[in-house]
Amino acid sequence: MYKEQRRWRNQGRWRGRGKSHAREMKEDVRSGQRDEDAVPRGVCQTMCPAGELRNRESQNRLHRFEMLAGTEKDRRPRADPLRAVKEYSRPAAGKDSANSADLRHPAVLLKTVCYLIDEVTASPHLHPWTEVYSFVFDRLRSVKQDMIIQRAHGADCVAILERTVRFLVYASYRLCSEPLRLFDPRINDTHLQENLSWLLDCYARATGPHPNQEEFQALGLLYNLGSPRAIQHIMELPAPLRHAPAVTLAVSINRSFLERNPVRLLRCARRLSFLQACALHRHVTSSRKDLLLVYSHGYNSRNCRFPLEALSELLALEKSLTSTLCQACGVEVNTDGQVVFSKTSFAEPEQGKLCCSLYHNIVTEKHKDLTIGSILHGCVRQKAQFK
Repeated sequence: MYKEQRRWRNQGRWRGRGKSHAREMKEDVRSGQRDEDAVPRGVCQTMCPAGELRNRESQNRLHRFEMLAGTEKDRRPRADPLRAVKEYSRPAAGKDSANSADLRHPAVLLKTVCYLIDEVTASPHLHPWTEVYSFVFDRLRSVKQDMIIQRAHGADCVAILERTVRFLVYASYRLCSEPLRLFDPRINDTHLQENLSWLLDCYARATGPHPNQEEFQALGLLYNLGSPRAIQHIMELPAPLRHAPAVTLAVSINRSFLERNPVRLLRCARRLSFLQACALHRHVTSSRKDLLLVYSHGYNSRNCRFPLEALSELLALEKSLTSTLCQACGVEVNTDGQVVFSKTSFAEPEQGKLCCSLYHNIVTEKHKDLTIGSILHGCVRQKAQFK
């Protein structure tokens, strides 16, 4: 009897049969409408609510990027209302985080994100960039918090998430070699994955046009190279989007990664844009080591010599960096500029021996003609290729 009832309920749920199912659907709609009415709506029109600004000013909790010019060295610096941004605060018992006066309207949140990009992240006068990252990262968490409380959606929500994902991808590339006390890649990765997942969900739910969807579908796969869930998501996309050039290229790179074909992976990587290369970069060093491992077995011979210049071309590296990478992996480079592969001499580099930033130079050169602001706003579609 119990099995029959459960089967009937399942039929009603998935096939829409029965009057009781129709009544349940109507009740769910009414409940959703009530829940929607109960959602707080932000009315704060400034980047930082006035109450928080006063409290942080009186408690000396202003960041130096928020201080009024000329008061930085005062015993109690004053806040600049045009530069102060609401900081992230953890939910606590007894704290009213849904107060409309403290919540910023979605349009104000977008304005805040644009300010963080244009006036802080892209500023040539604010440094070091690790401090810039820490400030912007915290303020973006606050923006996300306000969005969650208000259940934000629509064009403003998508625009905010797109800029946030670009910032986190760029930071994962620029700061990857910084010490853990200044940049934690795992925390950055966690927030990047959360924002990317939310963004892709917005694309799936919304009916409006999203001109940047191809870019972020490709970014998601390149960043999560080799992930079964990432490739499954791509395969479930509509055919026109799945066959878009950026997505097709990302799928090709993912296939090369799964097949452990580093030569084809690095060749395809030449066609990536700068931000796409930033998303891929954390997988590039391992692919280069795979190439050396494969060649150490394929060209394992006492009398075989492989030209260093040809290997540099395959690795998409300068000759000096190719030689450094070979030495770190136990691959011999003789005085004549020839590589001597041996499967017995190849060894995994010691932890921390390879400095990731040393192998960024080619991508960095492609970045020199781009501004940080244009990258994070998505205003450029230039190619940043490996040579």
